[in-house]
Amino acid sequence: MSDLMLTIQISNQVRRDLIEIMKRLCKYKGVEILEGHMTPDHVHMLVAIPPKISVSSFKGYLKGKSALMIFEKHANLKYKYGNRKFWAEGYYVSTVGLNEATVAKYIREQEAHDQAVDKLSVKEYEDPFSSNKSKEK
Repeated sequence: MSDLMLTIQISNQVRRDLIEIMKRLCKYKGVEILEGHMTPDHVHMLVAIPPKISVSSFKGYLKGKSALMIFEKHANLKYKYGNRKFWAEGYYVSTVGLNEATVAKYIREQEAHDQAVDKLSVKEYEDPFSSNKSKEK
């Protein structure tokens, strides 16, 4: 499983194009996308990488090539953000063994979870030192 963070918020059209680019780049390297999800600011992917390719070299390839391709397709992003990078530095990777189904489910349900968290209202904090506390007997 891997997580990639974007340095910019992406629109729906950029999102659709980036999904196609990621699929194409993975197919070219023989990497199978088992599960994937993209939000406006990050990407979750569960991928099967062939043993001949290191995880770090694949992530470098995926981030580098996808940034070039998305800036080529959407020149306005390069103009709008100048020298800013498309992807944030670094990534998160974890190997998956027996819990592959759990990780796939997490990725599938990530957007719904994010939306639910955003809709939750925060309970107002009650200051324990305020004079409005109920008096103890």
